[in-house]
Amino acid sequence: MSSQQFDVAVIGAGAAGMMCAAVAGQRGRSVVLIDHASRLAEKIRISGGGRCNFTNAGAGPQHYLSQNPHFCRSALSRYTPQDFIGLVKRHRIGFHEKHKGQLFCDDSSDDIIAMLKAECDAGHVAWRMPCSVAQVGKSGELFRIDTSAGEILASSVVIATGGLSIPKIGATDFAYRIARQFGLKVVETRPGLVPLTFDGRGWEPFVELAGIALQVEVETGVKKERGYFLEDLLFTHRGLSGPAILQISSFWQLSTPLTLNLLPGVDVAEALIAGKGTLKKSLGNLLAQWLPGRLAEGWLKVNGFDSGARIADMPDKALRRLGDSLNRWVILPSGSEGYRKAEVTLGGVDTRELSQQSMMATKVPGLHFIGEAVDVTGWLGGYNFQWAWASGVAAGSAV
Repeated sequence: MSSQQFDVAVIGAGAAGMMCAAVAGQRGRSVVLIDHASRLAEKIRISGGGRCNFTNAGAGPQHYLSQNPHFCRSALSRYTPQDFIGLVKRHRIGFHEKHKGQLFCDDSSDDIIAMLKAECDAGHVAWRMPCSVAQVGKSGELFRIDTSAGEILASSVVIATGGLSIPKIGATDFAYRIARQFGLKVVETRPGLVPLTFDGRGWEPFVELAGIALQVEVETGVKKERGYFLEDLLFTHRGLSGPAILQISSFWQLSTPLTLNLLPGVDVAEALIAGKGTLKKSLGNLLAQWLPGRLAEGWLKVNGFDSGARIADMPDKALRRLGDSLNRWVILPSGSEGYRKAEVTLGGVDTRELSQQSMMATKVPGLHFIGEAVDVTGWLGGYNFQWAWASGVAAGSAV
């Protein structure tokens, strides 16, 4: 089978890869987009409950984690959420804001996939899919890519194969293998935006609370490592989930506790003590005014309180202990649900190896890394898609 030559080969036809290919193609470059999957952009398809939280209107560098935190500024400032919203509007895709700047399709994630496919077609991008890549090498000025569809030669190669999250839809470590092959450093990876778990016996008393959701404050870490969020928490059979936990999981380190306030804005101890002289209610009835009933009952049981006890009959010391347990619940996760349930991968190709303008490896001219493959990880809520678009445009404008 004879070789085919292109200006640019993009490996990975997800959010970042399609964006990059479209931009490069529409600049007049000859582009081939290669992906091993038989179905296009499965991660876009399943995101946002099938409606794709495609950006966040307020996305900025402060919403991203990296060992090199300033790296993302350049790409994000040159391709903003408003730029992507403009593209969505040009394709007449209906969308709405759901919560804290999070933008979702009115109908389906398929609208975003179709839009990106149309943008690639407008740039005359060639597709190789499903097509596996056995090897990427360099010969003189050109890269040689050994694929199941034959050898492909390219002046530039863009690696957009993502991270390790959700292996059932095809996630692999391809990007990290290629980076290391070419002598680039890779920041150690771990699951991000992931539910946290607790050891079986320690969590046993909380299992009956599974399914309960409420808004909480959660924090972990100190100084530059500190994370804090006011979001919804969900009790599960194995631990904690919901937006509050997914957000804090990216900041959480093994052997570091979480501190949760289950009643933000209420000083529970003070309220209980102040009510001793005027309230004739039982502990269970009073807590049920603030918390879901099942949680109020369960919380009192776990902490050794009688839900039928009258507040007026309880010593201040006991009420303070109860208040502190709700306003300052310190708990140590034993782990997470792993890449299987993680929405993103923390870590990746070290950005200190890359140009922030072009995403190109400074040691390997013509080799670029974009999207989730890179050590830039956004918060929950559309930020990771915005990084995919911005980094894709940065590379697509440079190749």
